[in-house]
Amino acid sequence: MIRINCPFCGERDHSEFAYGGDASVQYPALDASVEEWHDAVFMRENIRGNQFETWHHVNGCRMWLVVERDTVTHQIHSVKAAHDGIARVIEERQP
Repeated sequence: MIRINCPFCGERDHSEFAYGGDASVQYPALDASVEEWHDAVFMRENIRGNQFETWHHVNGCRMWLVVERDTVTHQIHSVKAAHDGIARVIEERQP
């Protein structure tokens, strides 16, 4: 079982979250070609090891998070808010 330490709600079971995909993917502009969108959505690397992923805390605070997870062991190395402004506020509030 994967436990994700949400910066807003604390440690929770992964069943409270929805997987959002690879956080390193840069999506093309809305007016990009079908081929560009196809490649961004479907042509992904199958990373073995640490990967940054987006997760949505659906059954909690509803925030999007960036989770660094080892795809082999499922160990979570870091969790932060996906939006830089929110992440910055959280960091400023920590002692």
